Amino acid sequence: MSSINNEPLFDVLSQYDIKVVSIRNETYKDKKGVWWIQTPDEYRILKKISNSEDTFKYILSAAEHLRKNGVNIPSVYKTKDEKDYVNINGTCYVLYEAVEGKSPSYSLPEDFKAIVKELAKFHAASAGFSPLEGTKPKIHLGKWVEQYTEQVEDMNRFYQTELEKSENDKIGKVIIEEFPAFYERTKQAIEGLKGKEYQDWSEKVKVRGGLCHQDFAAGNLLKNPSGKIYVLDTDSITIDIPARDIRKLLNKIMKKNGSWNLEIFRKFVRFYQSENPLDYSEWMVVKLDLMFPHLFLGAMNKFYYKRDKEWSFEKYLKRITEMVALEKTITPILENFDSIVSEEINQRKD
Repeated sequence: MSSINNEPLFDVLSQYDIKVVSIRNETYKDKKGVWWIQTPDEYRILKKISNSEDTFKYILSAAEHLRKNGVNIPSVYKTKDEKDYVNINGTCYVLYEAVEGKSPSYSLPEDFKAIVKELAKFHAASAGFSPLEGTKPKIHLGKWVEQYTEQVEDMNRFYQTELEKSENDKIGKVIIEEFPAFYERTKQAIEGLKGKEYQDWSEKVKVRGGLCHQDFAAGNLLKNPSGKIYVLDTDSITIDIPARDIRKLLNKIMKKNGSWNLEIFRKFVRFYQSENPLDYSEWMVVKLDLMFPHLFLGAMNKFYYKRDKEWSFEKYLKRITEMVALEKTITPILENFDSIVSEEINQRKD
């Protein structure tokens, strides 16, 4: 385990042509960290990267491709010898432009519209990307059926264990009551993803190129004083169909809203279509991905694997019950999905 005090920050920064006035840590977790670097003229952001060097090269090339195609991603400062990053003992450090601004809000109509349109622009800009030779890309493309089956069967084992207990705690009782219905939803979603729509979209992206941010959320966006949206934290960028980001952002928006909302969903489709129009079959893949109860299974996984050591039993219980309640409110969306998407697609044609 390395500690923040052992980080070679001065060795790293000495490789840049800058004068350092002060260093302030923003976040730190052993394998990654973020520091504000003050120079006489401005602030810059130094990041410690948890990815391997070959994967980081892929991330940098993906970000550069997006930047060249109009996505606002903070620029990378070159070292004295014109390198994009510093490698010390196998760990990469990179110095980024610090962008002025604040995170947009899902609840403000203007911000909501800007967030969704920016996601669509991000996906449109990713066309034509292909990983550089010698890099190690992150790829989820075409792997959903296998990955989703593994996820749900892993949680099914915990459900079966709960059934075998002579007495269940509060979380166990919730799982016994709720898991079967969600399990049926997963089977329906996975069966749908075995169809032509998912295969065709995956093949399309394989041929033309495509990137997903994986955490395109308000917390990873900055709106500068002129209203321009900047996209931050591209460390998890992966090769996949846009549906991955669409589902994740919709889940975050509806979670913040407290329940799934038809009008919010309708506006989301409309704003996305204005920048990166999808066809009907592609939206049907989005529907299948929303049908799969990612939030519920994620909360289960977090509890059974104790992925957050600081959480109390009560906090895990609260998260699981909240995700159960939220997932159940999606029914009207799934029931009206086809008609909403058809209307928005047809409106664009008129």
